[in-house]
Amino acid sequence: MRKSLIVTLILSLVLLQSAMADELYEMISQFQADKYALMRKYTVTESAEYYERFSKLYTDWNATLKNVQFDKLSQRDKIDYVLLKNQISKELYFLKVKQKEFEEVAYVTDFATPLYSFIQKRRRGDKINSPALAKTFDEALGAVYAAKEKSKATPFSSWQKAEKASDVVKSLRENLKESYDFYKGYDPLFTWWLEKPGDTLVSSLKLYEEFLKKHYVNTSVKDDGSGIIGKPIGREAVLKSLETEFITYTPEEIIAIAQKQFAWCDAEMLKASQAMGFGNNWRAAMEKVKNTYVPPSAQPALIDSLAEEAIRFVEQKNLVTVPTLAKETWRMKMMSPEAQKVNPFFLGGEEIIVSYPTNSMQHRDKMMSMRGNNPHFSHATVQHELIPGHHLQEFMLQRYKPYREAFSTPFWIEGWALYWELNLWDKEFSKTPEDKIGMLFWRMHRCARIIFSLNYHLGKMTPQQCIDFLVERVGHERANAEAEVRRSFTGGYGPLYQIAYMVGGLQFYGLKKELVESGKMTERDFHDAILHEGCIPVDMVRAILTKQELTENYKTTWHFAPLN
Repeated sequence: MRKSLIVTLILSLVLLQSAMADELYEMISQFQADKYALMRKYTVTESAEYYERFSKLYTDWNATLKNVQFDKLSQRDKIDYVLLKNQISKELYFLKVKQKEFEEVAYVTDFATPLYSFIQKRRRGDKINSPALAKTFDEALGAVYAAKEKSKATPFSSWQKAEKASDVVKSLRENLKESYDFYKGYDPLFTWWLEKPGDTLVSSLKLYEEFLKKHYVNTSVKDDGSGIIGKPIGREAVLKSLETEFITYTPEEIIAIAQKQFAWCDAEMLKASQAMGFGNNWRAAMEKVKNTYVPPSAQPALIDSLAEEAIRFVEQKNLVTVPTLAKETWRMKMMSPEAQKVNPFFLGGEEIIVSYPTNSMQHRDKMMSMRGNNPHFSHATVQHELIPGHHLQEFMLQRYKPYREAFSTPFWIEGWALYWELNLWDKEFSKTPEDKIGMLFWRMHRCARIIFSLNYHLGKMTPQQCIDFLVERVGHERANAEAEVRRSFTGGYGPLYQIAYMVGGLQFYGLKKELVESGKMTERDFHDAILHEGCIPVDMVRAILTKQELTENYKTTWHFAPLN
């Protein structure tokens, strides 16, 4: 009887844990579904309604999490709980930041309450009182003109506020037009009453929006001559962003880590330069490497050969499992001239997008593109984009714990690919000094990204200074440096995206030392385990692999890279 009771208790515990595991999985899926459902409905993203509704979403989900019995969760489910709690906290924090910015300029649409009401009614296809709405539109037209005239005397104190005010009007205009178009042509009475007032009001809002965007005091510098307009977020937001990535370092400490890495690169660059016969003149050695570019027609074949070389290397060294289908399904395409202005090098995943000049580009731009994508630079980046980098990553993400996509982070995505650059250097993947210069160029580039992007967000460097830094310190072609800085600050990436390469890479590198070099795991098992856990902060990968005890309010203390 006693044995039977013990078995029953064990089975009950297993079933309870299984049910709770399903609960966590479902909670994460439900949170994502709830968020996207609201995003599809509340499309006036710069409005009080939007901020209030999403604040309620996160508040409600925080309350839901409090009902979970954390201590009874399995280790895996504790990880998911911590991740979900962190995600909600992160999204709520930055929502509040944006809401505060909105509230400072929301008065620019004080006249628009009836317009917002019309947009809300349109969501359910309500019957519209067309004569009354025509009168509302006509009155709003006058109100737009009056608001514009009134604001002329009080320009915004910064271009950021001006742009936010413009975005408020833009959000209203786009949704008003969508609502207006919903009825126009389908409702004859609506069309008769509203066609002219509607077109006129939308056009007027467009002019108001454009006026506000340029309406700031002249001392508010927007363009330093580079033509690159970004939004530095400040130290407090950088610190919060690092906290949500489970990184314990300050921005200043991360810059110090990057400078230490840079010093290592400098020393290795001199060794490669000396091996090529250029002594300490590493710029001359790099110049020779850049001039090894292949003709435009030969670049695709080069990329294909470099991809196959990297796959053979990792398989022969037994470094990671590469599924046969992953090797079969990668593809190639060429990047458009327009896209090359933002992405002067490769982009990758299942499809490697090759940046190389076209006939429509100016001669100088052609030469810079070919020189910047020479075979030795490409030797270090093709594996980054395909296997064992992004393509292998994405292949596995679709097959193992895909629900963790909710916690996607560049520190895992870019960190993994950069980590392989560090790991393959150690394994002498690049044997010639020319290939070593190619790898070192990119490693210096990642260090530079940390230094210039954090200093930019801390208010210590302008975009033009960032461009000059890449040219003078790393050896970039100027057009490529401009494209890199433009991509960093206006390419739609998060403020920490550019530091995520080297920082995430160093996190994986530090974890490898802890688990592989200590003999606790084989290198292949280590890499496979990472790919099976989904895209999550690297600190959480460490918690999984080390079976670390977690608390409900977990905070990291992991120092993955020494400061001295």
